[in-house]
Amino acid sequence: MAIKIKMPPKLQKLSDKVDMVFASFRRYFSMKQQSSKVQLLYDHCNKIFTPSGTPPPSSQALQKLSSILDTVQPADVGLKEETADDDRGHGFFGISQMTRVAQWAQPITYVDIHECDSFTMCIFCFPTSSVIPLHDHPGMTVFSKLLYGSLHVKAYDWVEPPCIVENKEPGCARVRLAKLAVDKVLTAPCETSVLYPKEGGNLHCFTAVTPCAMLDILSPPYREDAGRKCTYYHDYPYSAFGNGPKICDGKEEEYAWLAEIETPSDLHMRQGAYSGPAIKT
Repeated sequence: MAIKIKMPPKLQKLSDKVDMVFASFRRYFSMKQQSSKVQLLYDHCNKIFTPSGTPPPSSQALQKLSSILDTVQPADVGLKEETADDDRGHGFFGISQMTRVAQWAQPITYVDIHECDSFTMCIFCFPTSSVIPLHDHPGMTVFSKLLYGSLHVKAYDWVEPPCIVENKEPGCARVRLAKLAVDKVLTAPCETSVLYPKEGGNLHCFTAVTPCAMLDILSPPYREDAGRKCTYYHDYPYSAFGNGPKICDGKEEEYAWLAEIETPSDLHMRQGAYSGPAIKT
């Protein structure tokens, strides 16, 4: 026979309050579990970003976005991890049995998750040795999360105030000085990378060391009529232009001259279908 102990009224009220608090926590965590990682990303981005990029999000808001991205795995966005032996440049998009020779010609696959006036969420899927050439993100903040594989990143920031030198080479009127910000290989799992409008490597290029995929969030998104056009560059060693400024710290290898170029003709991308959890907007 169970013995029921009657609590004093004050203790019973305290017990009831504790039960209510725990019930609230259970409901909260239950709701969090029901929300996909992509939905959490969307909800936070929709809360902190604006079409103009002003006012900029607080450092706490940006840190929270990085923290959410740090937890994202390939399966959270509908991808499966490729292996080097499986790399045909098609991966999880259903095309297989290609020859080993053909794999090197396969394009990068671009997967659009969500795009609006305030931000873009997308995935780039790289076959081995594929390259996104050096390009910029004018006035933009970009979060990049490597989902799997290894990717070489080389990135620059402009030297301020601008240092511009006339270029005598045909088809290129001038070059501008930039300082190296990042030059390393990222291998998943790793922390989210963030670049800002004027620091963190706003001009960067990617080279796939192995099959890999990168989840990007850009805010505000590219928009040519708002001055946010994607421009491509060629980088020259600092020593290529002897009439430039003297580098005070003597580390010339940390600097390069960047010249604007047309969109590279060998840059091939194709559209892939997003197969991850749907987003409720």
